[in-house]
Amino acid sequence: MKTLALLFCIFQQPDSLPGVVAPGAVPELVSKQFSFTEGPAPDKKGNIYFTDQPNNRIWKYDTEGKLSLFLEPAGRSNGLYVDKKGNIIACADENNEMWSITPRKKIKVMMKDYAGKKFNGPNDLWIDAKGGIYFTDPYYQRNYWTRQKGEIEGQKVYYLPKGKNQPIPVADDIKKPNGIVGTPDGKHLLVADIGDNKTYKYEINPDGSLGNRVLFVNKGGDGITLDNRGNLYICGNGVSVFNPQGEQIAQIPVPEKWTANACFGGKNRDILFMTASTAVYVLKMSVQGVE
Repeated sequence: MKTLALLFCIFQQPDSLPGVVAPGAVPELVSKQFSFTEGPAPDKKGNIYFTDQPNNRIWKYDTEGKLSLFLEPAGRSNGLYVDKKGNIIACADENNEMWSITPRKKIKVMMKDYAGKKFNGPNDLWIDAKGGIYFTDPYYQRNYWTRQKGEIEGQKVYYLPKGKNQPIPVADDIKKPNGIVGTPDGKHLLVADIGDNKTYKYEINPDGSLGNRVLFVNKGGDGITLDNRGNLYICGNGVSVFNPQGEQIAQIPVPEKWTANACFGGKNRDILFMTASTAVYVLKMSVQGVE
């Protein structure tokens, strides 16, 4: 714990801005038994599901701090999102599909291709109030694939309307889209371009299409999430926090090589849960999540 405390001294925030981390809190190690953790997502109770992709598993971290294996095999799932009915929507990377997994672990393939071509690899997702799914489709070569290149030209952001099995490309102006999150009012979508080290903000049109792209911050990353003050959390080298104006207000250090993703969970949505390489960490916050 002393090492974590020393690392946490790196945490910086201007005196004129309210802090996002609870006073005195530091990242706490939950477990370090994984190969590569990703895709954390809370359910409506605040329990968190996350993936260990190389080991083909989905894990659960409940509001009491208990860790348990939820599903194995899990389609090499990457990004997750829990819908209003409690189903886990998973970017199933093994065959580049989108899955719906019920609380009783019944699996349904929601989407398996685009116009007959295999996706690069659905990576991260966000579900809007209509039940439509925005997702990123970067190409990362996997050692369990037989192919060595993508079938679709470009790496894009797509929108899958509720009840459909064919998505609509909504952004092709990003080099390598990764993390994705929408604002609670449903008016804007933020996308991290890990390939060009930038994060963009789009307006969401009534039909689900995107427009008016603006550069939100000159920094990209892996997974992203928002808190109830509109601050954006970008994962990568720890977690970088930016206010709604795109100004960095905090840097949360995580003592691992890479922090892939983060979400807010817990009964009060004030626990930042971070998937970091072979480990997962939690951090008590003074803000709450909105996903």
